[in-house]
Amino acid sequence: MQYMLLIYLNEAGPTEEQRAKCYEDMIAFCQKLDSEGRYVLTAPLHPTSTATSVRASAGKRLVTDGPFAETREQLGGFLLINAANLDEAIEIAKQTPAGQWGTVEIRPVIEVSGLPDRHDVEMKASRSTH
Repeated sequence: MQYMLLIYLNEAGPTEEQRAKCYEDMIAFCQKLDSEGRYVLTAPLHPTSTATSVRASAGKRLVTDGPFAETREQLGGFLLINAANLDEAIEIAKQTPAGQWGTVEIRPVIEVSGLPDRHDVEMKASRSTH
């Protein structure tokens, strides 16, 4: 089963040096998960100051700068994993280097048939850049 690990932290918390070290640690961690067949995808996110939100209101879409809500912790990135069950996902979340400054929320992913698989998406993307 796939689980999404959503990594929340106070954006002002880590220094640039700490962020750079965390990226290195996350790369090593994800390579380990990949060798075990548990890695699917990960990415850090730019700060919330770069966010744009699209909201539905009275049948229209409103576009605004910034995140959906002001909170103490912000979504800083995600890690999509394969895990046998929630207990295994929790153990992976506990080890996630990017989780050291905040909260890792674990959510099971709903599988929906008919969506393009990752390989198809990657192939289309590589063709469009050439």
